Amino acid sequence: MTTRILLVDDHQILREGLRSLLETQPDMKIVGEAGEGTTALQLVRTLRPDVVIMDVNMEGMDGIEVTRRIKREYPETRVLALSMYLRSGFVSEMFKSGASGYLLKENAFVEVVQAIRTVLAGQKYACAKVAGLLVDQYVQSEERASARTALTERETEVTRLLARGKSTKEIALITGSSIKTIDARRRRILKKLGLNSLAELVVYAIREHLIEVDDQRTT
Repeated sequence: MTTRILLVDDHQILREGLRSLLETQPDMKIVGEAGEGTTALQLVRTLRPDVVIMDVNMEGMDGIEVTRRIKREYPETRVLALSMYLRSGFVSEMFKSGASGYLLKENAFVEVVQAIRTVLAGQKYACAKVAGLLVDQYVQSEERASARTALTERETEVTRLLARGKSTKEIALITGSSIKTIDARRRRILKKLGLNSLAELVVYAIREHLIEVDDQRTT
């Protein structure tokens, strides 16, 4: 059975290189190419490829949005992300959008055939650098969870209030504590979480869902 592949990248030279490589595989066929997102989506609807090799960062509709739409309309189509950038935001958003794999362009010609076969088998694929990034993210997430667990109930309350923009004096009144006590708790909280400023504490509180973005008061 021949695997039908659509190439989506805004660099024609890269598309030509991938086409030349993949056409040497007897069970793979390039059915189309696109240099931007809108055309890619139209070709998916027309050609119904088995695999789409998708550039992540394109002008107009980017690869994240195109992938999201493809998976919504054609959930059986596999999307293999391709990017120049090793950025956690790109990696996480592509997988959240439904991509089955993520390759860096520096790895493309070495690993693309293996990656295609892997995602066709229903498995996820990540090149070594991307896999390392994902492991680092997991470790950091576990560390943050441990730090959050280490906060006492009162420290968690103070964290929420600080992140919402409350002053030390206001927090002291709300919690029935002294200003000196709140200052000490604030220093202890920052140390436990490994943070250096209230700005970092706000980011932490939003990320860990201790507050909503709208809860933060501009002071």
